[in-house]
Amino acid sequence: MGTVYSQHSNKPLITVVTVCFNASKTIGRTISSLAKQTYSNFEWIVCDGGSTDETLSMIYDSNIKQLDLVSEPDNGIYDAMNKGLVRTQGMYVLFLNAGDSFHSSETLSQIAESIVSNDYPDIVYGQTDIVDIEGNKVAERHLRAPKRLTFSSFKNGMVVCHQSFVVKREIAPMYDLRYRYSSDYDWCICCLQRSKKNVYLDGTIADFLNEGQTTGHRISSLRERLRIMYEYYGLMCALWQHIKFLPRFLRRRLEERKVGTPLP
Repeated sequence: MGTVYSQHSNKPLITVVTVCFNASKTIGRTISSLAKQTYSNFEWIVCDGGSTDETLSMIYDSNIKQLDLVSEPDNGIYDAMNKGLVRTQGMYVLFLNAGDSFHSSETLSQIAESIVSNDYPDIVYGQTDIVDIEGNKVAERHLRAPKRLTFSSFKNGMVVCHQSFVVKREIAPMYDLRYRYSSDYDWCICCLQRSKKNVYLDGTIADFLNEGQTTGHRISSLRERLRIMYEYYGLMCALWQHIKFLPRFLRRRLEERKVGTPLP
């Protein structure tokens, strides 16, 4: 396990949490990405739901020294993420799930440099690319991270992808398990509500594996997001924003027809 550095260190410990279950077809991308990082002061916490395929052996064989693995049944992805948060020793935490990867071997180094040069902000964030299983870019994310991020930014939806959202551990809450599909949206807003300083890392932090979503999950997710938006921003804002989402929703359907698969 890595060493937790002080606030004044120029090498802050960064925790990367990966949640997975029977992910042998995709976890290799994530393992390779972590193994290639030039920045060594990170810990990798893997919360596995009790995989019965080759997932665990692949993780053990990765030879990543900073590994902390727990494999046991959980009550869904956000319950597993909470287990990761409890185990976190790093000053900063981010979530990179099975199949997702850092955009380059320098990504963690760039994040650490941004943290130190900006006097340890509460949040560092950047862009996200959508890729296929081969790592080929499918598309840019339909929402682009703004150069200035505030609590109000998430009125427009999840403008920063969860995988490109690096948070100081001391302000990070547990995930709200009332939400089955959109607790990451709630979590990011809560982090922004607590944050005093957010720093934009100009570039792509994460490559998000596009595995697609079922229509049923997407509708359930939108319902949850409406509820979350209402709780933080009020009913009128929530309703108005969802009316404004309709044209973007239709544009995404057209894009999906072009690439032949749902986009996140």
